[in-house]
Amino acid sequence: MGKTAVLLIAHGSPERVEDIPEFLQNISRGRPMAEAVVREVQHRYSLIGSSPLTRITRVQAENVARELGMPVYVGMRNWHPYIADTLKQMAFDNVGQAVAVCLAPHNSRTSVGAYKQSLFGENVAFPIDFVEEWHDHPLLIEAFAEKLLTGWTKGCEEHGSRLPVLFTAHSVPIRTITEGDPYEAQTRETAALVAKLVPEIGEWKFAFQSQGMSGGEWLGPTVEDTIKSLQSAGHNGVFLQPIGFVCDHVEILFDIDILFRQFAADHGMKLYRAESLNDSATFAKAIADIVRTRLDAGPPCAGSLTAEKMQ
Repeated sequence: MGKTAVLLIAHGSPERVEDIPEFLQNISRGRPMAEAVVREVQHRYSLIGSSPLTRITRVQAENVARELGMPVYVGMRNWHPYIADTLKQMAFDNVGQAVAVCLAPHNSRTSVGAYKQSLFGENVAFPIDFVEEWHDHPLLIEAFAEKLLTGWTKGCEEHGSRLPVLFTAHSVPIRTITEGDPYEAQTRETAALVAKLVPEIGEWKFAFQSQGMSGGEWLGPTVEDTIKSLQSAGHNGVFLQPIGFVCDHVEILFDIDILFRQFAADHGMKLYRAESLNDSATFAKAIADIVRTRLDAGPPCAGSLTAEKMQ
């Protein structure tokens, strides 16, 4: 039958500024990208040095492999290692079945749905059990709570006062929500569950970040508007935790650490941020537990997809 393995799927991100044009072509699926957009993305990458997304994802895979004692592969939708290439490697390695987990805990057709389409659009040589969502997994919540408590406590001590907490997740076009996408409800639920584990923070707020420029109106409130409302309420600091992401990448290292931090400073506030999950041992245990649960339920069958079922 072959061995059992895990496939972690993520967005993908190049490490070099020189690769940005090709990367953006992958995202747009070959459609021409405005030169101004290319230059802006290159500028953002240059300010943070490079995106660590692929490197950190590989570390997360290694941690999960140690937890499970089985091979864990990485496949990216928009950059190397591409999902298609990883599937070929898995088949070559005699993988007989796999559990696929998107490193996006909240189910949206703009992320998880796109990854699923990319995965099963390939010639899959073995059955794959695809995990649709895991936004409320207790160990995921615990991993975020650990980072929140540590960072918030340190931030309050440094700031000299109690900091309001702002949870964030990546925005999506509003039309995806009105058409039934569960993303907004799930991101807010994750934030509420994390806050419940860290009652010390008291009241908290939630905002959506990194709104796009196309596709109509995007989900809010924005981080910028929320920062301004906190400033109006008398705060001169804010502690931010992005619960929509599981590792450092451009939307954290540029959007939060540079863009939002400067925006806050311009409004007389200092912004602090929780560390990303990155190499969190608790996070690796969460993925491992999800995989064990799926495997204990039996081999991929009803509800799981294979290349044959997609034809």
